[in-house]
Amino acid sequence: MNNTSSRSSYHNQTNEEDQKSMTNKRYLPLLLLNYAMLFVGSLSSSLLSKYYFNHKGSSRWVSTWVQSAGFPLLVIPIVLPYYVFNSTQRKPFTRFTPKILVLSVFIGFMIGINNLLFSWGISYLPVSTSSLVLSSQLVFNLILSVIIVKQKISFMNLNCVILLTLSSVLLALESSSDKPQGLTRAKYFIGFFTTIGAGLLFALYLPVMEMVYKKVYCYAMVMEMQLVMEVAATALASAGMALDGGFAEMKREARQEFDRGERVYWATVVSNVVSWQLCFMGTAGMVFLTCSLTGGICMTALLMMNVVGGVVVYGDAFGGIKAVSTVMCGWGFCSYVYGMYVKNKMMKHLEHHHDGDDDHDHDGHDFDDHDVKNVEMS
Repeated sequence: MNNTSSRSSYHNQTNEEDQKSMTNKRYLPLLLLNYAMLFVGSLSSSLLSKYYFNHKGSSRWVSTWVQSAGFPLLVIPIVLPYYVFNSTQRKPFTRFTPKILVLSVFIGFMIGINNLLFSWGISYLPVSTSSLVLSSQLVFNLILSVIIVKQKISFMNLNCVILLTLSSVLLALESSSDKPQGLTRAKYFIGFFTTIGAGLLFALYLPVMEMVYKKVYCYAMVMEMQLVMEVAATALASAGMALDGGFAEMKREARQEFDRGERVYWATVVSNVVSWQLCFMGTAGMVFLTCSLTGGICMTALLMMNVVGGVVVYGDAFGGIKAVSTVMCGWGFCSYVYGMYVKNKMMKHLEHHHDGDDDHDHDGHDFDDHDVKNVEMS
């Protein structure tokens, strides 16, 4: 009884504490919204980054800076629910402890380094090799998720990891002709190892965030942490830009190097800022609402969508192997989504039975433990 009353009083303090519960009416709309942001952000940021480098943009610090400089957009989901819509009783940054602040700043610097490594890699490596190397983050993610958050390996997630990784390998083998002319061996290895580093850091970021989010009770708090992280990442990128000439270098690049003109240059920069922010918001929300492995699987699946985007927007070749690779990607991702759907349905069924058996505590408890194990096995 004491546990029940304390749990009830804890839930009464705020109405966001059960947002990770699959039975919450806001859960599915929030999940779909975050995946939509991840989809749009990942696809558009990839195409816009390619557009920047295709038209003689060359600054890796600019490419790094745009990935986090959209942090002011995070003020919208933080402020509006309380001050405009009155849909929550929780004030922004409530229970945002110094420990969470320090963690957010530290992870933000880690994101900043990851962004820099990604920028170095994408500036040197061909598309095929970059996709292959980045897809390896899913394998790292699975291993680190098992170590850090005790993720259970099941046929569902292992099958998806294997299919998505193989689809990226096929894509790389098909696109060996994508290697840019004049790429030296030294630059190739710099691009290769920096991309490996970016994949490893991102694979570490996802389970670390899942572990941190276990102490976070609402989506608004996730956005608050994301705001602090992005500010820290932007500060790191801004420091690098200052050493490399700062915003004066951006102005020079816009006027003298970018071959589409100054207006298109700044439009490209702003569009990159917005699209990358959508991507990171979607990633954070997916990890909070599901798990780090699901976030990694969604990101890897979207790498294949970037290939389709390249075909549609830039007229990239789309041969038979690329088609098979895309089908394998879709197969792996859809099988994982279906498995998650079945598992969620079983969990809702168990919660329904548990609520109905509250008057028989000992019987209900035995039933719940047994069936939860069955769900985990599935």
